[in-house]
Amino acid sequence: MKIRFQIDYRTRWGEIIYVCGSDPALGGWDEKKAFPLHQSSGEYWEGELEMPETKFEYKYFISRDGHNEWEVGANRIFDGATGRFHSFLLRDYWRSKYDEKENLYTSPFINSFFNRNTKQAKFSHQKTGKYVRFQLRAPRVGVDYQVGIVGSSKTLGSWDDSKVILMGDDAFPTWKADVRVNEDDLPVEYKYVIYSLGEKKVVTWENGQNRYIPIQDLDEQHQMIKTDEGFRYPVGNWKAAGVAIPVFSLRSKTGTGVGEFTDIKLLVDWASKTGMRLVQILPVNDTIATHTWVDSYPYAAISVHALHPIYANLQSIGKLRDKAFQKEVDKERKRLNKLKEVDYEAVMKLKSKFFKISYDENKDEVLSSKEFKSFFKRNKSWLKSYAAFSALRDKYETPDFTQWDGYATIDARKLDKITSPGGRNYDDIAIHYYIQFYLDKQLKEAAEYARKHGVVLKGDIPIGIYRNSVDAWLEPNLYNMDCQAGAPPDDFSISGQNWGFPTYNWEAMTGDGFKWWKERLVQMSEYFDVFRIDHILGFFRIWEIPREHVEGIMGRFNPALPIHLDEFRELGIYFDRDRFCKPYIRRHMIHDLFNSHAESIFDSYLQEFAPGCYELQDHVNTQRKVKIHFDRMNSENPQHAEFNNWISINLNRLLAEVLFLEAPLSNGEAFNPRIAFHSTYSFQELDDYTKEALDRLYNEFFYHRHNGFWRESALKKLPALKEATDMLICGEDLGMVPASVPGVMRELNILSLAIQRMPNDDREFWHPSDTPYGSVTSTGSHDMSTLREWWQEDTDRTQRFYNTILGGWGEAPYYCEPWVAKDIINQHLHSPSMWAIFPIQDLLAMDGTLRREVPEEERINVPSIPQHYWRYRLHLDMEDLLEQHGFNGFLRELVDRGGRKADY
Repeated sequence: MKIRFQIDYRTRWGEIIYVCGSDPALGGWDEKKAFPLHQSSGEYWEGELEMPETKFEYKYFISRDGHNEWEVGANRIFDGATGRFHSFLLRDYWRSKYDEKENLYTSPFINSFFNRNTKQAKFSHQKTGKYVRFQLRAPRVGVDYQVGIVGSSKTLGSWDDSKVILMGDDAFPTWKADVRVNEDDLPVEYKYVIYSLGEKKVVTWENGQNRYIPIQDLDEQHQMIKTDEGFRYPVGNWKAAGVAIPVFSLRSKTGTGVGEFTDIKLLVDWASKTGMRLVQILPVNDTIATHTWVDSYPYAAISVHALHPIYANLQSIGKLRDKAFQKEVDKERKRLNKLKEVDYEAVMKLKSKFFKISYDENKDEVLSSKEFKSFFKRNKSWLKSYAAFSALRDKYETPDFTQWDGYATIDARKLDKITSPGGRNYDDIAIHYYIQFYLDKQLKEAAEYARKHGVVLKGDIPIGIYRNSVDAWLEPNLYNMDCQAGAPPDDFSISGQNWGFPTYNWEAMTGDGFKWWKERLVQMSEYFDVFRIDHILGFFRIWEIPREHVEGIMGRFNPALPIHLDEFRELGIYFDRDRFCKPYIRRHMIHDLFNSHAESIFDSYLQEFAPGCYELQDHVNTQRKVKIHFDRMNSENPQHAEFNNWISINLNRLLAEVLFLEAPLSNGEAFNPRIAFHSTYSFQELDDYTKEALDRLYNEFFYHRHNGFWRESALKKLPALKEATDMLICGEDLGMVPASVPGVMRELNILSLAIQRMPNDDREFWHPSDTPYGSVTSTGSHDMSTLREWWQEDTDRTQRFYNTILGGWGEAPYYCEPWVAKDIINQHLHSPSMWAIFPIQDLLAMDGTLRREVPEEERINVPSIPQHYWRYRLHLDMEDLLEQHGFNGFLRELVDRGGRKADY
């Protein structure tokens, strides 16, 4: 069987196009054995070969300068098993990685929005005669519609759309139709159309020039398969809206003082009613480390696989046979559900007691059930280690596994012993299987409910792992345990952020093909169709803080290209290590920072090594030691905590009075500039020449030096994440964004984040009309004040926003009035962004009767507070919100009129 490949693509000098595929004649997916094409007429590349197989998969790639660039998308499939033809012409078009419409082939579109599980238009092969097979890749077709083809030849209806040829959707998102075509009909012009099954007529013609088939030799032994890319919609790009709220913040009449997985169904009902197609939540993994409210922080999971028990709905698990305790549960549940905010510890105390009794009553039946055994088999790779970790955490009363006697490290033999069903403490293990079984079931049911209602769930992947987690316990080699991830100073925190997570050992992760990441994402795809990568900049470079420091301002980029001593010499700078790298502490600084307490600070914490020059005493000569010292003092004298914290902040400031940090493994030959060193006394008290020279080095290091280097760093990691599943990926790319980030995200079709009041350029505010299509636009995030609170924070800034962005005249309203919120939301809905996703607080801000009275009570997180209590609850029951027909209709109209109806 002869196959002639032909692809239309404009190459540059020196480029060659290859076809590679599953058949040995195409290299068996080995790039080195791929079949090279040759350039023919115009922009066509083609080549012919004998193929032994009648069915194979293939793709094209371009080779240039020793580098191969593959086209994007799923493998192309050829099936010539009918046996009628001796030769085939496969006429294709290149699938560019820069085509943002490739995102329409991801899970939310294929599995929910345009899902065609019940195929309505079966493709029929032509049995006799000469014909061309038309194929169109087009996922954006609603279930009540079908793709058709109309053209210039008689068999294509002579441009009469009442004679449309309907295409089959068996291979959705590829549509197929066999059309009789004789040589006399050629050349043929044609277009694709959308046909309404309900109205039984063509309702949309595609835009642009007519498509074209030139003169070809056609006979009954030769078939052309013409594969076109993408329906050219006259209505523009597909766009939709979504709502963001943490699961714990949901409120329902059947809750237990916290949002639960079953409440997601109510949120989906509301989203569907108001035209929203996506529900965005925060991470829902288990964070139980201390059994205190500190565990409310959703980004410190003890397992990247296990779900948090707090989200289990007790009624769905079943009533207890212990009627007396069930009565207590019902009473306490009602009390907790009336609370304004989440009482994390009380909710967990109640649920933990329930789980224990429910397990004791039902373990034999549940653990022996077919459904549980199936769950266990699918998840045992992480479930056994998670259960063992949880049991040992409770036994030793700490999540710090380094304190677990003989279990500070774990191997397969130890794990099997701990989790042995015959062990005397097996119930302490199996109860965690039991809880996870129900959590998995409830979240999957919510996810499937959402998909069936045309709504998808968007999950959240934290950039790091918790230091005292089962992941670090099992495979510490995958992480840099002596370092901490964080963020440099920004609008959220002037001293930077320290998240406490160990950073990733990317060399080790690359070595096993990113196995840990792929397993994590595959499991996540069972619940979510979209996910957000928290701090995607960490895949380019992470802000890494050595363990001896506490504040993010003392961090450095990893990987980085540090400044070598030779570079200082070239600028005529003598590199004085003591002056540049040790804390610069002078007498006048102590008086500036500590005022009337200066003398006691000299006595208690400093020692003079030269007249007027000081260093910190040994017990406080690192930020980590400062923290340990003042944590102890505060525990002994909590009444002095506020004063002690003030002292510790200023001692840390003294320790941060450095200009350069020695680069790891550089043997004292290379250094990283300390971020924001311009604000230090140390910099300000240098001579003018040195200041100017160091400023040049600083700007080159932070804004130019790493662009290509960090691009290559990201491209070694992110493609593996993208290929692991078919989920749509969004990246949180706020903060200090390297110049290479937007290009890499476009290349990989990862949606960026555009928050109006936190632009990634020099503007004070975005205008939503300036956002790119490949983005998510939003009014805020969980780390920011809500729209109403932000409006009142800075009246001068609000005035500028009101005049320049909203186009308002005169003085801005002091409060964010409902009409102000509506105008802001409306701007976002009309933006070019694929998604406009809003915190639910900002949506409710448009209604003066529904929104909360005090804006400050709607804040979810304050990043500048390291141990913030995450306890925000929506003040409305979801059942009641569903009945707010006036507001819901108003919101639906805004969404529809904003061009986000998203039907097709």
